[in-house]
Amino acid sequence: MAKAALSLQPSEGIVARMAATIYAGYVTAGRVGEGQEKVWLQRSVQEALAMARLADDLILSDNEMS
Repeated sequence: MAKAALSLQPSEGIVARMAATIYAGYVTAGRVGEGQEKVWLQRSVQEALAMARLADDLILSDNEMS
């Protein structure tokens, strides 16, 4: 089997880790039914991205001008 190459930017990796945590919560809570994995994965990524965007809007990092 050929390996797939994947290269994420740092911010993409952060959102992916956030999404994985959210998805794990849904799985643990029993929300992800058989055959519904893709729907819940997409929802998890969308929620993680919304959180990342909100954090970016609300937090001024050290290298950003006020």
